[in-house]
Amino acid sequence: MMNMHAPATQLTPAEAALVDGFVARMSDLPGNGAVMARRDDAVERIKAGLPTRRVEAWHYTDLRRLLTIVPDFDPAAKVTQVAPLVAGSAVFALLNGAAAPVTAPDGLTVTALAEQLKDGVLADRLAPVDADDAVGAVNAALVSDGFSVQVAEGVELAHPVELQNLHGGGQVHGRFDVTVGAGAKATFIERQAGEGSVLASSLTSVEIGDGAEIVWIVLQEQPDDSSHLGQFNARLGENAKLVLFVVNAGGRLVRQEVRVAAAGDESVFTLRGVNLLAGQTHCDVSMVLEHLGYGAASTEIVRNVVTGKAHGVFQGQIRVAREAQKTDAKMACNTLLLSDEGEFSTKPELEIFADDVACGHGATVSEINTDHLFYLMARGVPEHEARALLVKAFLAEIIEELQDEVLVEALEAKLDAWFTAHG
Repeated sequence: MMNMHAPATQLTPAEAALVDGFVARMSDLPGNGAVMARRDDAVERIKAGLPTRRVEAWHYTDLRRLLTIVPDFDPAAKVTQVAPLVAGSAVFALLNGAAAPVTAPDGLTVTALAEQLKDGVLADRLAPVDADDAVGAVNAALVSDGFSVQVAEGVELAHPVELQNLHGGGQVHGRFDVTVGAGAKATFIERQAGEGSVLASSLTSVEIGDGAEIVWIVLQEQPDDSSHLGQFNARLGENAKLVLFVVNAGGRLVRQEVRVAAAGDESVFTLRGVNLLAGQTHCDVSMVLEHLGYGAASTEIVRNVVTGKAHGVFQGQIRVAREAQKTDAKMACNTLLLSDEGEFSTKPELEIFADDVACGHGATVSEINTDHLFYLMARGVPEHEARALLVKAFLAEIIEELQDEVLVEALEAKLDAWFTAHG
């Protein structure tokens, strides 16, 4: 049972819709006996009640209260596949929860997860990561398909791999399992988008071999009236490097979890996050980073732009195990408030059991500098454009860390589109 709170005496409309949706689709969801047992367990955890603010990990996101509408599945919904963020990328698309046919480039092995669900290979992967894993419960109960991707040892991919989870409304529940061989280098772009009101869940698991280097971009652009539940899990081997860049630029209710284990000695994890929040958006990015190996390093910088009545959250927990000596971990959250009605909550945590470490965290909240704004306007820049320039300057510093001109330009174009719609 999900250890979130006392079992609900009565299911909310959203909880009932999730349970009823599972019952209605049970015969269509792939899985052998072991997988169906995992699905049944996940449904029981949903019946016990979605988490409320009384659950520490969900204190700022009362999912039971905020998730008010769960649309029915719509297998006939039309899906428009989006162009890749970077031209030349290998694209593997989930369309309304079904894997489209793919051709894998050299160095990659790609299979549809529906087959691994049918034969039970994924049964253990459907287990909850902890007692409060509501995102995992929803996904485990209802996931229909996804992709399993293996990157061969020593391969250096010349072009990005783009994993798309797209919908035309209703519900979509997908999963990506990626294994990166030792010494490999690759860039992955994970797209979460679509049209129409939707409840989307997506769970990504990445195993990074010794000495491998991975850049992973999560670009979440759900429609303004949609709910998105995402979870990214990664485990780093010895001397492995992972750069994770998360961009939230859509959705009314968003919970994006990041769970990383820096397991190998001398491994390096870098998180850069951009949250663009407007209207009545509620966006929660929650990270749990476990330092397990000797001499590992990590830096996390999250920057937020809040306007309208939006509410954002960043929870960042760094755990340093006793054997993880010489850990170097730094975390920062910086927020730019553009509205008196906008809010952003930050909760950094350090849990350190080693005695030879360098760990720290910080957080800032500010408004646009009026002197800078006056400087630009005095030189003929209209106020609207001047504000946009200052906001983009606030974000450009971390975007340019990607050191890939094509990728930086593509992300900056996404920022421009958001500013045009919400600036």
